[in-house]
Amino acid sequence: MKTPLFKNSIKAGLLSLVLVLVTVLGFKSSAQAQAVKNVVLVHGAFADGSGYKALFNELTKKGYNVTVVQNPLSSLEDDVRAVTAALDKQDGPTILVGHSWGGTVITEAGNHPKVAALVYIAALQPDKGETSVQWLQTAPPAPENGVLAPDDKGIVYYDKAKFHAGFCADISKEEADFMYASQGAFYAKGFITPITNPAWRNKPAYGIVATEDKSINPDIERAMYKRSNTIITEIKGSHVVFMSQPKAVAAVIIKAAENAAAKK
Repeated sequence: MKTPLFKNSIKAGLLSLVLVLVTVLGFKSSAQAQAVKNVVLVHGAFADGSGYKALFNELTKKGYNVTVVQNPLSSLEDDVRAVTAALDKQDGPTILVGHSWGGTVITEAGNHPKVAALVYIAALQPDKGETSVQWLQTAPPAPENGVLAPDDKGIVYYDKAKFHAGFCADISKEEADFMYASQGAFYAKGFITPITNPAWRNKPAYGIVATEDKSINPDIERAMYKRSNTIITEIKGSHVVFMSQPKAVAAVIIKAAENAAAKK
């Protein structure tokens, strides 16, 4: 006959076993959620990689390994090569992130085998045979938009007088002035080069709509993302929402990483 003391010992043992299992499984779940640790950030036109500093800080303090690509902006092919070189150096699955023109770049470069998911930040997302300019022409530009016509070298710049209001209205004037001064020389031929193999057709995609965007009409962003079944997050912010709302943008990237890890 089992005594109450013996029964209590069995119960205590089972409880301890359950607690151990819960702890072990909890650690396993946490490890799986962090399995995709690499993030590659791709900037757009009229910018360079320095604009990603705040987002870099948000991601690295969460334990992510972040690489910021400096696009040459000389052509779609050249930018894809720069991103591919960065992806080659990653030590495992990677979340590939593109802003603005960078969305077109990651659409092509995202076919790299190390890319686990794509994140589009107020970005272009063409399909096979489509160009960036096709989508930019699907809605009228905002009055604040300051994209100028190509110069005699085929380079497109942003109007200095409109840069703060049209490109980055929700960051300080000092930050906007630096961003304008450090923008790359973007060659217009990139805008008219068609995509050959859109990675979003084969990889999970997440898209951020910047609701106050004056450089790419938010309705264009919504239309592209809806067409591709991209998971959409709307964030109140300018075209550089990754600078003004880095925590909110980082949360989307982290969710993409966690979801990619869960599918492994």
